[in-house]
Amino acid sequence: MPHTATPRPPQSDGDLHLRFLERNREWSARMLREHPDLFAELARHQTPFALWIGCSDSRVPPDQITGTMPGDLFIHRNVANMVVHTDMNLLSVLDFAIGTLGIHHVIVCGHYGCGGVKAALGGEGHGLVHNWIRHIRDIYRLHRDVIDAIPSEDERIARLVELNVAEQVYALSRTSVVRAAWDAGRPVKVHGWVYGLHDGLIKDLGVTRTRYEPDIGPPPASPSGRAAV
Repeated sequence: MPHTATPRPPQSDGDLHLRFLERNREWSARMLREHPDLFAELARHQTPFALWIGCSDSRVPPDQITGTMPGDLFIHRNVANMVVHTDMNLLSVLDFAIGTLGIHHVIVCGHYGCGGVKAALGGEGHGLVHNWIRHIRDIYRLHRDVIDAIPSEDERIARLVELNVAEQVYALSRTSVVRAAWDAGRPVKVHGWVYGLHDGLIKDLGVTRTRYEPDIGPPPASPSGRAAV
């Protein structure tokens, strides 16, 4: 069924939350018409196909851009799709996804035009978010020669978006959760993707990891400009 976007209400509208509830009722009724057994099935259990680690950006809705249904993706989102080894929220999600739900595909998906990456390329800041994007500034420091050699600012940001995703895939491969799964013979794959806000398409960066490798540091930039694995 073709989807017609509902006119977007102004953010200053005091009844905005009521409109959301009304749209929920409309959505529920439509889903019941199109998929009569969906909610009964979801109420019994969840069997997602993949864990999605993405950015909190409102323009990147995982289920919509992948054409998936409720229950298909187990989702974790934060600013700039980061995998930080002291982030117990993310690690708990990862452990539940792999250990309990039996998920074998973990996807890190960034997006071009990411505000967190843009901020990391800017000057040092003192706000709370700058403590978080400090991790991305470290990625820039590691790949500074490659990034600074790119003449266009937009292309520099795009390159750091890609390198950030590659680094987060690498970070996932170092977690105890993923390593334990590989040690047990589980066919877990960790993928790195980037979504284009300008065209709605997802790019596979080709940095998928399927096994543990000795700790040789973050993936360097190859001569072609793509992060090596």
